[in-house]
Amino acid sequence: MSVLVQEGIGVDFSLTEEQELLRSEVRRFAEERIRPGVAERYARREFPADILAEMAEMGLLGMMVPEEYGGAGFSALSYVLAVEELAAVCPATAGTMSVTNSVCCWPISHFGSEELKERVLVPLASGRMIGGFGLTEPGSGSDAGSLETRATRDADSWVLNGEKAWITNAGVAGVYVVMAKTDAEAGKKGISAFVVPGDSPGLDVGEPESKMGLHASKTAPLIFDDCRVPAANLLGELGAGFKIALATLDHSRLGIAAQSLGIHRRALELAVAYARERVQFGVPIARHQAIQFKIATMATELEAARALTYRAALAEGARHGGRLASEAKLYSSEAANRACYESLQIHGGNGYSDDYEISRLYRDVRVTTIYEGSSEMQRLVISRKLLR
Repeated sequence: MSVLVQEGIGVDFSLTEEQELLRSEVRRFAEERIRPGVAERYARREFPADILAEMAEMGLLGMMVPEEYGGAGFSALSYVLAVEELAAVCPATAGTMSVTNSVCCWPISHFGSEELKERVLVPLASGRMIGGFGLTEPGSGSDAGSLETRATRDADSWVLNGEKAWITNAGVAGVYVVMAKTDAEAGKKGISAFVVPGDSPGLDVGEPESKMGLHASKTAPLIFDDCRVPAANLLGELGAGFKIALATLDHSRLGIAAQSLGIHRRALELAVAYARERVQFGVPIARHQAIQFKIATMATELEAARALTYRAALAEGARHGGRLASEAKLYSSEAANRACYESLQIHGGNGYSDDYEISRLYRDVRVTTIYEGSSEMQRLVISRKLLR
């Protein structure tokens, strides 16, 4: 019997009343509070701190954190629904929210000690601070096992030295989950995970990256120069950092898939609206078969991407959940890139102008096939899990 048959393919995508209400409320908030001024914030590269504070009050910054630690206790599917709604309006804000939920709150919730959860997870879940994740370095991206940041034990502290690159929420996060080598001779088994407060002595934030898109989110290097953190801030067991990182990425790819869904959906909406109003050769371009076929493909791929993502969210924590998350991230991100390409093409020369929303989406979507593991890495993950 094949692995796919063993897993079963019957999935109920019907949403609960609570999930329908959540989706409706996040959509309302995104349209009423985020959309006004989104283009201006994008142009000014302005981090939406006031909007994040409102999202915290809604419980969106600790969505999957158990209620006993101040979180909302939502399921992975509910989280996916919220990310999609935010991304359809502002992918940068969705990315900020996704990072603090998925690569900071999640590993602390699953691998942290009770003391660490009480001390760090509670303020994260309440939104009093947001989080970040430090794995990538200038010399190690997809090859995470080759990271060079070191952590050395000194009495009741760990001392970190090294540099992390492309860190979302750098400079605005109150805490980071950071991977560092604690045993240089043990390879991947010599990597450990640490919870590093953003105000730790010896931790500096480098110059923000000048990015192609996602201008309203903060991305910068983290520089550790004898950065001292309490020994109690070790996350999980000594030497378990690489496994924690992989488990975290298996989960966090759901957020990128959901972000891609939101961008894809908005690109399709913009294409349909423009095709109906733009007149060429005496008729709206929606009457031309070439445009109709593009829109039909975009709509079909959106539904396929959503089905993959919802299925992966429902399987979160299951034996095959990581593979499904990779499949969802791979397909959804590549389909969203195609959708933005075709939507801009339908807009013609106007789509190339910053006056049109599709121009921003076209730049925002590009990173979805790169971060949290590139498309190439997802194909490796999927094939290895099927062939092993």
